[in-house]
Amino acid sequence: MTALGGPRAAVQARPTAAVLDVVIPVYNEEVDLGPCVRRLHAHLSANFPYPFQITIADNASVDDTLKVADGLAGELPGVEVLHLDAKGRGRALSAAWSASSAPVLAYMDVDLSTDLAALLPLVAPLISGHSDLAIGTRLARTSRVVRGAKREVISRAYNLLLRGALAARFSDAQCGFKAIRADVAVELLPLVRDTGWFFDTELLVLAQRAGLRIHEVPVDWVDDPDSRVDIVATALADLRGVGRLGRALLTGALPLADLRAQLGRAPLTAPPAQPAQALPGQALSGQVPVGLPRQLVRFAAVGVASTLAYLLLFVATRGLLGAQPANLVALLATAVANTAANRRLTFGISGRRHAARHHAQGLLAFALGLALTSGALAVLHVVSTVPARPVELAVLVAANLAATVLRFVLLRLGMHHRRT
Repeated sequence: MTALGGPRAAVQARPTAAVLDVVIPVYNEEVDLGPCVRRLHAHLSANFPYPFQITIADNASVDDTLKVADGLAGELPGVEVLHLDAKGRGRALSAAWSASSAPVLAYMDVDLSTDLAALLPLVAPLISGHSDLAIGTRLARTSRVVRGAKREVISRAYNLLLRGALAARFSDAQCGFKAIRADVAVELLPLVRDTGWFFDTELLVLAQRAGLRIHEVPVDWVDDPDSRVDIVATALADLRGVGRLGRALLTGALPLADLRAQLGRAPLTAPPAQPAQALPGQALSGQVPVGLPRQLVRFAAVGVASTLAYLLLFVATRGLLGAQPANLVALLATAVANTAANRRLTFGISGRRHAARHHAQGLLAFALGLALTSGALAVLHVVSTVPARPVELAVLVAANLAATVLRFVLLRLGMHHRRT
């Protein structure tokens, strides 16, 4: 690895050298490619103050996408084409970023669902050296998003799962609008194994664990109704990726200590401690306790998100695994995320202290919830050999409500700390 200690330097480029390389990964996009690239090129020419390059990364298209891309490269200055013989968005991005000479690398989906006005705010902190990676987020309060309820639920459930299973602190792993400094990409890309849609998540988790600064930009985003992404297949692949990456993190298979030493920012020097002053009638506390009413509200919000994620995973795996195994997989995945979210949001606990005990309590609640939901399913299948899917889901929702009440009691007993 190349030593990169100290603050990041601002990008210094020759007047004619591209400061930014925007990669557009494509597969069978002969219709949309031309209009979208021309629109992006016009926007960058009019609004981006530095030299730029657009790289069309064609990964094994079988239509005329490559021919259209070559035509655009001959028509527009600064447009390059990279052709790969194998599919995979992650594979295309890794190859294009590795071959680029620009100091700042970005990518966006060919449909340009994200408003291009967010591009300069996305890459400016990387150019200045303030941040190392940047992502567009559709989940910020100030983001404006137009998409169907199904995709909204899937996106929020997936990001909730990442927070629980991988301790992710970034808000939106899936938005196709990201950027990275080239010196950081050189170190991280060889460690990213996924070549498909999980590529983004794996890269971000490694960056976070390496102590890198991830800048988030709220975006305006309009869903492409012609998207060809297979939602179920992608969700299952992402779940496998979460499991694989989680195992690698737990077993120490990744050189995180080396990454942090090479890439991580130096810790800030704390100012001298000042003696705390308590107001009359007040007691000093290291943490403001959260009252029961507020805990109930936050627990309910986390519970709604967890239930939606659970139902989504159950429906996605029901046809492949059967009712009981699908229930087990969905409940286990969401139980881990639920405990982590409640630990932070409901009970105001941060840091790793007692985290293992809290998750053990969460798994106990999971086991009881599994008994409730499995028992409810078993009774339903005794009453009706082939129950209707809506009836099956209704029974599971009722059983989950009972399990939720039990979970709150158990977690509050274990996590609620009184301070004087």
